Amino acid sequence: MRIFRDTSLISVATAAAIVFSVASMPVQAQTAADAALNMANMMDGAGGGISGDDLISALQGAADAGQPMAMWQLGTMYENGEGVDKDPAKAFEYFSQIANDHADAAPKGLEADIVAQSFVKVGDYYRDGLPSAGIKADAERSHALLLHAASYFGDADAQYRVGELYLEDDGFGVNPLQSARWLSLAARKGHVKAQAQLGDLLFNGMEGVERQPTEGLMWLTVSHQRAVGTADQAWVEELLNRDVSVATPKERADAVALADSLGSKFGGIPK
Repeated sequence: MRIFRDTSLISVATAAAIVFSVASMPVQAQTAADAALNMANMMDGAGGGISGDDLISALQGAADAGQPMAMWQLGTMYENGEGVDKDPAKAFEYFSQIANDHADAAPKGLEADIVAQSFVKVGDYYRDGLPSAGIKADAERSHALLLHAASYFGDADAQYRVGELYLEDDGFGVNPLQSARWLSLAARKGHVKAQAQLGDLLFNGMEGVERQPTEGLMWLTVSHQRAVGTADQAWVEELLNRDVSVATPKERADAVALADSLGSKFGGIPK
């Protein structure tokens, strides 16, 4: 079976975009794209093009050799049906192989973010179940995988998700204080959703979490600035507007000043 539908020759630039799409990698892992480009250049050393089949073959060869970046890219391609037929079972196989083989990888290593996100991906599959791969829904296992990514690897997206689970009865049980702690870890790494949720939680307060309106509005302001033009803009803006509408003039002014002075530190408003 030919995996690529179009077997015409493609340029190095297009090959790099298809095979090691930077957009499909975790943000901190994007520097690994340099290695992908080097491989594409070697395959296209004569200045011509390379076929889609050659690219897939190279990826599979690298994956068979245990390269996490190649397995990650193949996993995302099969998960989304990008250049290959969509196949969640194959995607699960690649992500789970990364997680199994690299669970104890150095937390700050070059491939740490790919490994952490693979734990998140596998956790999602166990959360929902995947009959085509013989995977039954298993919330406990899903949570364990997510916690490993959040704690051992310090992955911001995993930490955000753990924070959300501490606000759900069917998650870890409602515990606003634990939620705020996990959301704060992710927010300080620039995670937009965590910043917004933490801001709303602090602004309104909950049992065990004292109301902190100024800091809450600061996080919401930073999140809103970074969410402009993204899929998160609408709901972040809704949270901000709702909380701003009941804030005092001093709370609003102090929050803006705090966002101006600290926002850039957390990936927010540029100085």
